Parts: sequence; C-alpha cells; structure tokens
Amino acid sequence: MTLEIKFNDTFHFNSTKCLKLKIDIKNFQQSVSSKMDSGNTTHRRRCSESLSESVFIGLCKIHELGTPQQLAMRRDIIEVMNIVQNYLEPNKRNFLWCGSHGEGFRFVESDMDIMEWPTNYRVFWERSQIQYNNTKRFVPILTDSSESPPGFTLLWLHVPIPEAHSCVLFSSLRMKERLYISSSKYIEKKLLQEPTCVKHGPCTLNIMEVPRLEIDHAHSFASDLWPPSASSWIDRCHMWPQPHVVDDIIRSGCHFVAIGHKLGNHENNEWRISFSLAEQKLVFSMNHCQFLTYGLLKWFLNKVINCQLSEERKSLCSYHIKTAIFWVLQENIISQWTPQNLLECFWVCFKLILKWVYEGVCPNFFIPENNMFHTNIHGGSQDALFIRLYTLYERGLSCLFQSPSIRYYIMNELCNPRLPFCINESTLMHDPVFAMELFQEIHENATLNTLDLISFIKALQKIEKLAYSLLTNYHIVMLQNLSAIILQQTAFSFYNLLHSSIYMYNDNNKEIYIFDKISCHMLKMAAKFGCISAKLYLAMYHYRTCRYREALSVIERTKVG
Repeated sequence: MTLEIKFNDTFHFNSTKCLKLKIDIKNFQQSVSSKMDSGNTTHRRRCSESLSESVFIGLCKIHELGTPQQLAMRRDIIEVMNIVQNYLEPNKRNFLWCGSHGEGFRFVESDMDIMEWPTNYRVFWERSQIQYNNTKRFVPILTDSSESPPGFTLLWLHVPIPEAHSCVLFSSLRMKERLYISSSKYIEKKLLQEPTCVKHGPCTLNIMEVPRLEIDHAHSFASDLWPPSASSWIDRCHMWPQPHVVDDIIRSGCHFVAIGHKLGNHENNEWRISFSLAEQKLVFSMNHCQFLTYGLLKWFLNKVINCQLSEERKSLCSYHIKTAIFWVLQENIISQWTPQNLLECFWVCFKLILKWVYEGVCPNFFIPENNMFHTNIHGGSQDALFIRLYTLYERGLSCLFQSPSIRYYIMNELCNPRLPFCINESTLMHDPVFAMELFQEIHENATLNTLDLISFIKALQKIEKLAYSLLTNYHIVMLQNLSAIILQQTAFSFYNLLHSSIYMYNDNNKEIYIFDKISCHMLKMAAKFGCISAKLYLAMYHYRTCRYREALSVIERTKVG
C-alpha cells in the first residue's frame, strides 16, 4: 500500500461541498496577521518558526511530555524495573510496561498499561517452524488465520498440555478436530484468578485506591517470529525507521492479545496480533521534535477533540493518533522534524487523520489491510467526527488556542516576539526540580512484589550482573536505589525471623548475634548508596533492637549530612 498525501487534496462531503484541505499554516498566520508583514514571505516564515519554537519549549516544560533528559530518565528507570521484575517473576510470566507510560508520557488521565504473557508458551505460524525450536522449554501454539479478518487469528494447541496449565485448559474448545484457545474464556479465567479486577477490552483492569491508579493488564501469548501478514512493512522501511531498528523489531516478534474482531466469524475465540513492543521501539527511535508532535496530538485529542464527550462518543483514540504519525514519518512527508516546524508537523498529521475519517479508512501501520475504523467509525459516528474535526480545521492552527496550556505559550510569543530561542535543558528545568522528579519516578516504580529471602538474593544477583553491562546514569541511580530497598527488606526479614516463634525460645545467642551483625551490615551498605531515608532505616533497626543511643547517633549524623 502506498499512502499519498498531497498539499491540496480534494474531498466531497455529502456529495455537495468541495473541501480543499491544505497542509500548511496559512490559516493561523492570517489569524495573527497583526504580528506579521503579509507582504514579506521571509518575515512570515520567521514568525511561523518563532511560534513553533515557542510551542516546542512550552511542550518541554509541560510535565506530561517533558524534556529529552526527563524522557531518557523515565524510560531508563522503567527498563531497569522491567528487567529485574521479569527475572523475579515466579509464575513463568513476562511483563512489558507499554502504552503512554511506557513510552515516557505522564498524562494524569492515562492508566498504566502492562502486557503480560506466559514464558512457557510460544506461538508459531507454521508447523515446520516448530522443529527448529526447543519444545522442551515451552508448549507450541499454532495460528489459523484462514477465517479471520486481517490482523486477527485463531490459536490452537499443537500438542497435549499438562493439567497444571489450568488457565489454557479452561480456555480450550474443540473446533475442526483441533483444540483452540478461546480469547474470551482466557479472560474469564484470568478474572477468576484476579477477583479484584474487572474486564476492560482485552485487559483486566485493576484499580488501586492508594495511590489512585488504574492498571490495565493485557493478557497475551508471545511469538519470536515476525507475522507473514506484516511482511509488507519490512519492504516499506526505506527512510524510517533506521535499519538497525527494523532488525531489532523483527527479532522481537509480536504478541497475541485476547480480543477478537467484532465483525469476524469467531469474535469470542479470535486473538488480535499486537505490535506493542514494536511500537514502543518506534517511539523510542523518534527525535524529540517527533515525540513532542506525537504528544501534542495526544494532548489535542484529550483536551480538544474528545473534550466534554462521553466515553461512548469518543470514537477517535490515541492509537489512531500514533498510527498517523507513524505513517507520516515513514512516508517522509516532512523532510525535517525540527523545533522550527513543529506546528507544521502537527498540521500534517492532523490533516491525515481528517482524511482518514472522511474516507472511513485507518490502515494499521504494520498490516494496512486491517482498517481500524471498520468497527466503530462509520455511518453517523463517522459523519459526526468528520464535522467535529473539520470545524477545528477551518480555524487553522488557532484551534490549538482551545487548549489553555498551548494558548499560553503561543500568546507569550505573540506578546514577546523577540525572546531568544533556547533549548538548553538547564533553562527548561532547574536541577532541583529534575532531581525531585527523578526520585519521584524511582519511588513510584521501585517496588518489588516478592517478599521472600530467596527472591531478594536472586534480585541482588541480577543487579550485580546488570552492573557490569553498559549503563546510563539513570540506570545506575535506579540500580542503587533498588539495591538499597532489597538490603533494607532483607535486613528486616532477618529481624522478623529472629523474633518469630522459631527463635523465641532458642538460646543460641551466637546465631542471633550473627544474624544481627548481617542485618546491621546490610543497612549500613544501603545507607551508602541509597537515599537519605536509607540512613533512617538503620536508626529504625537500632531502635527496634533497643539500641537507643545508636539510633539517636544515626539520626544526628543524618541531620549533619
């Protein structure tokens, strides 16, 4: 499929009105003509660039988006946590922090998306692929896409499975002399295993009260192989992304999430082919202007397009936005993505979305035959969405004024047109503010779900291995804080063990002394490379072991430090 976007495409709405949609920013320039010399093209271009630069700086300062430094820090912290948590997971599962949070955004209204899949299963596209893999480590699953729409498939078990695999056994049903895994039954079983969760599309939604957080768990199976139906994507990768990114994506394979096509023959049993990992790698490969354009589109969707709409009427979603910017990047519609043309980049993407809504076709980036508007944007909902978007289009880029945050930065430039452009990160975010966010990110993400001593030892072993790999400064800070947390929890686990019923009447003072020394040593190590609070854990331990002088001494040293 070749996606062509021309600078003056013509559309017909209700067969009567001819709409000439131009991918430029003349509408906005005219709306602020009092600030520009309409007879001077160079001056107009500079004004446009100046406005884009102002919005670029403004988006960097918005916490939900952030600077390149903030973005690197957020991603590195999640990467470390993802590696350590997957290593410790006792139930043969892997996790991937995906969605907006995993990409580096911090939108307040967004929930946290986590994809999980069992590591003892692998999906294959053909039987011949199974013989080249070690099936002793996993149970092979095969696909059957013969009766499924593009982007969807059925999954069936190639070999009998043990009774221990209760979730898959519960979800299986016999069709066409094969044992298929039903996506709807699989979610039902997951809900039985997690009674605090509710069904949310292909996910189970867990709502945490403290802190207030909604976590979507997307249940899936993994394949190490690239889907044959997405082979055309590889052929399209001439300009973007870079070859090493393409190779990395192909090696990573894909996933199958538990949801079927609403208009398919097997809606309750089908699985959707998911490219969440590939999409995350593509977002990571963006430069900061491209990322902020993506963020501005998401911001515009939430604050303007879907503003005051009920959940049922929000037909356009952030995944459509992501797909649009992927297509624009790959088709090389914009030759340079710089702060000076950020608004033009936004306008090109917005215009493409408008074109898709008019045509009723949103081609999936990896499998273009999969029209993602097919089930929810058609008929009356399509007309209503098009009118809403076209109304915004008619206003030109001044439609961004409907977002108070963006309006502030644009008006700031209009009122102070001679402010110098500067993207020095030290001026965009002061060090104390960045340090505060850094430790907030660590605090929110450095949580371990296991409490037993064996898991603590495994975690320390994994951290020790990671310490010898190529690390960024944020990786190191995260590993240091994780180590401090593990040492603290291990020390207090020893304390609880000593005061449990096993040792309450044990007269072996030497053994108690050894455990006490080990605990103190761990807490002192944690205090060396942990936060200030790590020293207070040592004071707390001294207090609980009735060494009040030592506890006060640690507190005094902490004050001085």
